[in-house]
Amino acid sequence: MVAATKATGVDGQLFKRALLGSLSWLAANHEEVNRLNVFPVPDGDTGTNMLLTLQSAVEDVKESNAAEVSKIAKLASHGSLMGARGNSGVILSQIFRGFARAVEGKSSLTPAELAAAFEEAANAAYRAVNKPTEGTILTVAREAGRAASAAASSPDANVPRVIAAAAAGARAAVLKTPGQLQILRDAGVVDAGGFGLQLILEGMLKSVEETEPLPATLAEAKPHATPASQVSLALPEGGWGYCTEFLIEGNNLDIELIRNQIEALGNSVMVVGEPELVKVHVHTDDPTRVINLAGGYGKLMKLNVGDMSTQHRRILETEGGVTAGGPPRPNGVGLAVVVAGRGLVHIFRGLGVDAIIEGGQTMNPSTQDMLTAIESVPYEEVVLLPNNSNVIPAAKQVVGLTKKKVHVIDTHSVPQGVSAVVAFRSERPAEENLRAMKAEAERVQTIEVTHAVRDTRSNGLKVKKGDVIGLINDRLEFAGSDYAEVVNKALGKLGPDSYELVTVYRGEQASDDEMKRLESEIRSSYPGLEVEVQQGGQQHYPFILSVE
Repeated sequence: MVAATKATGVDGQLFKRALLGSLSWLAANHEEVNRLNVFPVPDGDTGTNMLLTLQSAVEDVKESNAAEVSKIAKLASHGSLMGARGNSGVILSQIFRGFARAVEGKSSLTPAELAAAFEEAANAAYRAVNKPTEGTILTVAREAGRAASAAASSPDANVPRVIAAAAAGARAAVLKTPGQLQILRDAGVVDAGGFGLQLILEGMLKSVEETEPLPATLAEAKPHATPASQVSLALPEGGWGYCTEFLIEGNNLDIELIRNQIEALGNSVMVVGEPELVKVHVHTDDPTRVINLAGGYGKLMKLNVGDMSTQHRRILETEGGVTAGGPPRPNGVGLAVVVAGRGLVHIFRGLGVDAIIEGGQTMNPSTQDMLTAIESVPYEEVVLLPNNSNVIPAAKQVVGLTKKKVHVIDTHSVPQGVSAVVAFRSERPAEENLRAMKAEAERVQTIEVTHAVRDTRSNGLKVKKGDVIGLINDRLEFAGSDYAEVVNKALGKLGPDSYELVTVYRGEQASDDEMKRLESEIRSSYPGLEVEVQQGGQQHYPFILSVE
């Protein structure tokens, strides 16, 4: 029995209220969605991904006083695309997109129009997926739309009844998903993404009805979330690769062309959006190639790359709370770092870091990116290393967004981050570790070598576009035409007699000859320094040097 509220139309503010209710209900239950995950870390936790996507949608609408439902729907569609995370989040963004297109130009929706929008939302999501799979969020969206349309055809139809029917249709579809997917049946769970969508519709109903509790038929819809079955899934030959996600901002983007090119580089491909903004999601063995291809179309934003092979091995090794390096850390403290470059990612993984947030210079991760990583760490206390001056402000915002205790150490560079992680000891209390990590980070000197992108004058130095420039601890100090020349000057300014070791992180742009010449010059000019070379793979900086 639907509550007494008899809303017969959905205007902008009612739809906004419905979205806020959806966010509240999903936020309260997203961990239950996470516990339903059965796939071997395809993109992270489904519930968290859907929650962050929905949060981004609500963020775009919460300050709007628009009376027209079309305007609120358009804002929500844009926000969800900007914040879409993982397969489930991208599909959710397409559900919002389909809904927005269905209500374009409308001030208010009748029950029939609302039901039609639900159906078009599902259709849009199906169209966005190259190979739709039944028993997933797609199926649940479709059945919710069909149930809504059936309810809208009733003579006494009103908005709450249509939404209640959509939620009930979603619930029925969710309960059938184990019969449609073997992997769900084997794990003894329902589809996580589908259940997340069910929660979104339930939250919408709660806010529109303004009643508590939910009707019994919906309240019973929460399945018992049994542990996921990742531990029974073997890692395929060649590994799972890297889950790579980003937005492309540009003009007249050819979505079909981009999708075809990305599909040649991986699987689980989703390329969706508009001619000015495209969301890309792909599982690939070569994220650098994907990123370079996409970079040719426009500006890349919200870049995130996750090593699924490493994560899956950790899952195999963490059943019962055991971490990849052995038993749980005695101090119960996790580590998360921001870093870009395949080699640097491997270096931090090798040092025992729990979560990597792909990013750095020119591709600063969002607070949401870092929050997602923090939530994925299997500890309630986490140390976060931004490793870039521009990332530090966003990193500090994470502290107030999670129930976990997060410590942000102001590491301004990769060398500082490496030294901080090396100083970490699993047997030491958090406060003791923080002191040691901060001290080591401050002790390291960083030299970064890149090219000037414009003519400028800084720190008394005149620089022309294309010059090789050297920065010491973020401060522009030298310019020249040769990497070795600039590095030699920078080392000389630091006073090499005070240091023992130079670690050179080779970037993606540095050639073998340039690397050999640089190493030779350092050894001949400063024979007292030990030189170590690491393949960093970072973009934009051919060389980053740690001096300690």
